[in-house]
Amino acid sequence: MTRGYAELLMYPAPEPVREASERWLARTLRLLEGERLPWADTDLHALFRSPNLLLTQTCGYPLMTQLRGQVRLLGRPDFDLPHSHNGEHCSLLLVRADEPRNSLQDMCGCRGAANSLDSNTGMNLLRHALAPWQQDGRFFASLAVSGSHRQSLAWLREGRVDLIAVDSVTFAYLALYAPEEVAGVRILQTSAPSPTLPYISAADQQQVQRIRAALNQALLDEPEVAQVLRIRQVLPASEADYQVLLDYQCQAAEHGLADLHT
Repeated sequence: MTRGYAELLMYPAPEPVREASERWLARTLRLLEGERLPWADTDLHALFRSPNLLLTQTCGYPLMTQLRGQVRLLGRPDFDLPHSHNGEHCSLLLVRADEPRNSLQDMCGCRGAANSLDSNTGMNLLRHALAPWQQDGRFFASLAVSGSHRQSLAWLREGRVDLIAVDSVTFAYLALYAPEEVAGVRILQTSAPSPTLPYISAADQQQVQRIRAALNQALLDEPEVAQVLRIRQVLPASEADYQVLLDYQCQAAEHGLADLHT
């Protein structure tokens, strides 16, 4: 019997998404004849590095900056969502619907927010998009760290910040299942494309293939789950797929924006 931690924590809301993710995990574990060990810690990086990790999902940027060579990639989701398909997604650079400025160049010097400073969609892709318009190594007059994309959206709607970047999958899920959370905002620009968030494991390569196959079979067995999550399939993935995220980091630095300053 396969035993290990199995958690899908990158898209914890809205509730239909959380429930569908739990059903997907449960079906996958049944197919693997696996036992899910309870995970009660709040330290995600401890989960990512656990030798008992069977299945979880992480962000692509810390995969390449903090976890490189320490985990095995199971695959990446192929979504059927706006701005998210063929194993790729992007960041949506958002402003309020009544914001009079209509370009990133015009937004230079505004108030920004990022969900986390190690986030690909909330920081890395945002930095890459803003870099051509930086002035003296800065773009924002101030940058707040919200802790989540949903909190960044709340701050934007409340007028506490002027520009944010939100994962296109998160935005699409909210638009589908909690539209009030994206009301009153508009897309100013989309970022460069990025591989979708990778599923990772501590399993050996043979077991990795079994887990990916089980994930895909579970989507076929649970069509309602696949429909809620809008996932067509889990594609194979490698660290090489995510090298582009470090390329974006380098390109931003070459433009003079090595960091988004708080």
